[in-house]
Amino acid sequence: MILDNNKRNPSSITPSEITPREIFENRRQFIKNAGLGLAAGALSTSLLSQAATVVGGDTKGDGVLIGRANAKKQVAKTGNTQKLPAFKKTSYGADEKLTKYEDVTTYNNYYEFGTDKSDPAIHSTLFKPRPWTISIEGEVKKAKTISIEDFLKLAPLEERIYRMRCVEGWSMVIPWVGLPLASLVKWAEPTGNAKYIEFISANDTLTMPGVRVPVLDWPYVEGLRMDEATHPLTLLAVGLYGEVLPNQNGAPVRLVTPWKYGFKGAKSIVKIRFVEKMPVTTWVKAGPSEYGFYANVNPFVDHPRWTQSSEKRIGAGLFAGRIKTKMFNGYDEVGQMYAGLDLRKHF
Repeated sequence: MILDNNKRNPSSITPSEITPREIFENRRQFIKNAGLGLAAGALSTSLLSQAATVVGGDTKGDGVLIGRANAKKQVAKTGNTQKLPAFKKTSYGADEKLTKYEDVTTYNNYYEFGTDKSDPAIHSTLFKPRPWTISIEGEVKKAKTISIEDFLKLAPLEERIYRMRCVEGWSMVIPWVGLPLASLVKWAEPTGNAKYIEFISANDTLTMPGVRVPVLDWPYVEGLRMDEATHPLTLLAVGLYGEVLPNQNGAPVRLVTPWKYGFKGAKSIVKIRFVEKMPVTTWVKAGPSEYGFYANVNPFVDHPRWTQSSEKRIGAGLFAGRIKTKMFNGYDEVGQMYAGLDLRKHF
């Protein structure tokens, strides 16, 4: 359960905390240049209309502020009746200032529910994370399926406070609850041919309105090298802030790799494949010159259309300004995995 001192009244994000306009527009332009502009535009209009229906909102006026307010109302209205098993608090990120629960759950990217930051909270209410199974396939001794209930028993759950850096130039600090991916890898029994792990997300046209148009090539696919997957920092999260993972944040289970940009965090995972060759992931397929497979946070390698040297911490306040981005998002212990690798070429 969330402690009383972690409960906060919703408050709108200040202008300085929002993704810079030029970055937001550049990302939209990227989608348009990929031949998806009309579809994305239709999706945005359609979802805004649906938002008014779902939460009784008004589609007139400032759509960003309306969507934001409606998202917070929706989170407060619905909640989640599932409960997490007991978990252990750890020392990870103990000195970090947490991003507010309301911001974490109403300001995020989850294109399966829409392309605006508030869309996931508004449009994920029909999504059902129970019952849930994950298929284990590929280079394993035996293909099998695991239920979310059995998954939760693979290893003791831990709370870890991690920094999360979005490729768009904003960041958060989130108290995740989950278990090491290494625990699932051990249970899956991969063969010696397994060099990478591919994660495939849910792709339900009935409850995920965003997948009804080709904003991206669905389903969403991500991947890691085996050494990245089994690194002690890599987490399969099932909760945040001591509560079960909300739909809009990737329920019932999502990938968390805190030294990589946020888009590496595959959400609502339904299939995990152990493979010999590097998977062609969703954003690599969409923009290979802009979104690399490794996606390590690197302040010295700018995105082609904006700098990565600094970031805006969501919830930091109107006058906080931007902060310097650290290599590997400050998780220096992962650096040894990339010794000898040109991180400008292999970005």
